[in-house]
Amino acid sequence: MSFTGPLDLGVFYHIYNRGNNGENLFVEKTNYHYFLDQYFKHVAPRVNTYAYCLLRNHFHLLVQIHENQQDFKIPVSKSFSNLFNAYARAFNQRYARYGSLFERPFKRRPIQHQNQLIQTVYYIHANPVKHEFVDDIEDWPYSSYSIYFSDEKTPLSRKECLSWFDTRDGFKDYHESMKLSQIDQELVLDFD
Repeated sequence: MSFTGPLDLGVFYHIYNRGNNGENLFVEKTNYHYFLDQYFKHVAPRVNTYAYCLLRNHFHLLVQIHENQQDFKIPVSKSFSNLFNAYARAFNQRYARYGSLFERPFKRRPIQHQNQLIQTVYYIHANPVKHEFVDDIEDWPYSSYSIYFSDEKTPLSRKECLSWFDTRDGFKDYHESMKLSQIDQELVLDFD
């Protein structure tokens, strides 16, 4: 079940949305990069980001809302709105389209327990396999999966996320051994 209420401080959420009427959000490589740039500009300062995956007509994020929001004049949900509006304006201008690009409201599911948290990381990374875009998780270039095997600086909360799997090897082993059919059915989304 999806939740569309306010985003509570300190809570982990699986955030997701898709194109209006199932329309593609990403048409070319530059779209994926621009969306992430806008995400890290508008939203990332207000959340810890643990996983993301951008697919042709939808996206997934795993975030935790920062406890301290005093430096911001707008609610964190408005930061998401700013992301969607900035991206939609640029997308509409580039492709000479008009109107809403994203479904409203964007959806979010609070994460209730540790097992749900680690399954959500896997679920987000496995989405391109689920939709048969690739055969292996590591082959999809628009997800956070490969960032977990890099030592380069990242805005992701990589160290904390890896600790949920004990080690980088544990992270990899979990992703390789888990199957989508093993996912708690509560995690499967309305439009997936």
